[in-house]
Amino acid sequence: MNFASCSFLLLLLFMHGHGHGHGHGAREMADDHNKPKDLINHDHDLTSNRYNVLRLPSMDQDRHGEDDDSSVQRQEHVHQHDNHVRDEITDHAHDHPSNSHMDHMNIAEMVFFTLNDLKVGKTMPIYFPKKDPSKSPHLLPREEAESIPFSLKQLPYLLQFFSFSQDSPQAKAIENTLKECETNPIKGETKFCATSLESMLDFARRIFGSKYSDLKIVATTHLTKSSTLFQNYTISETPQQIPAPVIVACHTLPYAYAVLYCHSQETENKVFKVSLGGENGDRVEALAVCHMDTSQWTRNHMSFRVLGIEPGTPGICHFFPADNFVLVPVPAHPYCLGMR
Repeated sequence: MNFASCSFLLLLLFMHGHGHGHGHGAREMADDHNKPKDLINHDHDLTSNRYNVLRLPSMDQDRHGEDDDSSVQRQEHVHQHDNHVRDEITDHAHDHPSNSHMDHMNIAEMVFFTLNDLKVGKTMPIYFPKKDPSKSPHLLPREEAESIPFSLKQLPYLLQFFSFSQDSPQAKAIENTLKECETNPIKGETKFCATSLESMLDFARRIFGSKYSDLKIVATTHLTKSSTLFQNYTISETPQQIPAPVIVACHTLPYAYAVLYCHSQETENKVFKVSLGGENGDRVEALAVCHMDTSQWTRNHMSFRVLGIEPGTPGICHFFPADNFVLVPVPAHPYCLGMR
């Protein structure tokens, strides 16, 4: 299978700003006490459910061996993240009647909707986190990534390697990411945490199989510059469904360097590009995925609560932030259509 035509584009996408040459990888991060903290603790929170929201079913399953204190700490970090967008939530509340169902939600959960909502003129509140790519961690070359342990058993060594104290929020973020990556997938799901561009492409090759010669990347694009994270958006054009017999969805995880939680499900999923217009004039070409079979999801999955629907309901959809993406196989194309 030839993925070479897409690799360069992927490299630009995830290693933007990383063109410093040799010597600026993970080991140099470990030598710079300030740099890893900036990389892992920039504008988004460390252990936020924003990541868990989009990783879907696995985070809501009972974690083997996780104690109550870990759960409480995760929730504390979620509440800390809500403070970052409190002003925008307040402004939104002033402009719209209070909704008790929404008032009790974590704002980062406001990404879910149903397939029936995908129609022109539909308005819904959506949270789109934004961050500066220049301050984000970058994927390491495979050789360097494979030289660093990526295992919960190696947590003490990793904290020492990256110069994080054991009780720091960075340490908790690393621990939670490693736990998430080692959690068993649900039935019908294949998951993988990629620490390099090459390992991500290898995973996609295994999922797509030999009948597909290429892939395209589908991601959310912000067409206007704005610091607004949460507002009402209206669908301005008929949503475009992207043919996808199988998909690999990849989501960023908080870590000292870039880690992508990539997964694929055997059940039917539909991929859409959705044109959205915000109340403040923002325009977004948003990636959305709809899951047509949620029967294997835990009853505690947050989407059921957010949407106020019964567990197992089909056609549950969610938007992707700009730093998450979907890989879609393309038969017999010599270039990446999705990046044009």
